[in-house]
Amino acid sequence: MKTYYVYILKCSDGSYYTDFTSNLDAKIEVHQSGKRSDLYTFQRGPVQLVFSAEFNVPMFAIAAKKQIGRWSKAKKEALINGEFNFSVHS
Repeated sequence: MKTYYVYILKCSDGSYYTDFTSNLDAKIEVHQSGKRSDLYTFQRGPVQLVFSAEFNVPMFAIAAKKQIGRWSKAKKEALINGEFNFSVHS
């Protein structure tokens, strides 16, 4: 079974970037390389992985990414710091 990841990167400017992927290590390397000008992280590197969650169903990973992406910076930081858990409702 394939694993999907929702992740949060902390950028060098203090902002957060949230996305999902099926290959977390490769995706982080893409962000770290700074070679893709179409990415939010292009001029905000280096980036640091500060949160990730695993899913077995891609639509749940996408839903989690959308949910977290709408959150305030403070709420994302609470998640990163383990102050609460989130759940994705189908």
